[in-house]
Amino acid sequence: MNTTSAQLIAAQELSKVRAARYNRRKRLNQIALTLSLAAMAFGVFWLIWILWETLRLGVGGLSMTLFTEMTPPPNEDGGIANAIFGSVVMVSLATFVGTPIGIMAGVYLAEYDPRGWLSSVTRFVNDILLSAPSIVIGLFVYAIVVARFKSFSAYAGILALALIVIPVVIRTTENMLTLVPASLREAAYALGTPKWKVITMVTLRAARAGVITGVLLAVARIAGETAPLLFTALNNQFWNGDLGKPMASLPVTIFKFAMSPYENWQHLAWAGVFLITLAVLGLNILARVVTRQK
Repeated sequence: MNTTSAQLIAAQELSKVRAARYNRRKRLNQIALTLSLAAMAFGVFWLIWILWETLRLGVGGLSMTLFTEMTPPPNEDGGIANAIFGSVVMVSLATFVGTPIGIMAGVYLAEYDPRGWLSSVTRFVNDILLSAPSIVIGLFVYAIVVARFKSFSAYAGILALALIVIPVVIRTTENMLTLVPASLREAAYALGTPKWKVITMVTLRAARAGVITGVLLAVARIAGETAPLLFTALNNQFWNGDLGKPMASLPVTIFKFAMSPYENWQHLAWAGVFLITLAVLGLNILARVVTRQK
């Protein structure tokens, strides 16, 4: 009888200990959940505020002249058509230059020599480029191109933006190719398919949604870069189709107009901010859609 009573008392004590531990874990979970929700709300609050201010101040500056006229002198009407044109040209050409290089480098890292010393060095340098501030890349291009040829130019701006695109595409391509099942490659090799054809017809096709997503995210990043263009393409108040001369761009024009005391320039700056925000959001949404359709 005494043994049975002792066992019951021990069971009751154990039950109390377990209940206390469970309640403690539950309280800790509630605290962690509350802190997580607070952190999320803090970040979302600032994001919504930024988007609201951009929408409120940017939509008011939208008009047809915004897309048809050049940047005006102070206190005169005009648009930012030349800046829009310059951004489209430089971002498009930088993507055209950087994307093939990034994809080929990513293919080499994932398919040809994933564990070699050259791949390790390439990954190390790529990580540095990914984490490097864009102004450092702008200064680098300034030193090797602008200072050497003694002239700002769209070519220098394209080179700077391409150097930002390349590491993003390299990392995305390598990661996406690594995720392709080895069974797909083995099945292709079993049929006698050469390696280059396996890469182009099997692995890249299987990873194309992820690669396209990486390219879109790289474009979204360079679309709003200001620092590299300040040191390379500079700015131009007029239309310019000559890539060997300074060229206007939306980010630099926004920077210049936003810092000015002139009201018409500030309105145009907010309109430009709205256009860039819309473009970046659109590219990110498109990247999500492409990823889901893979």
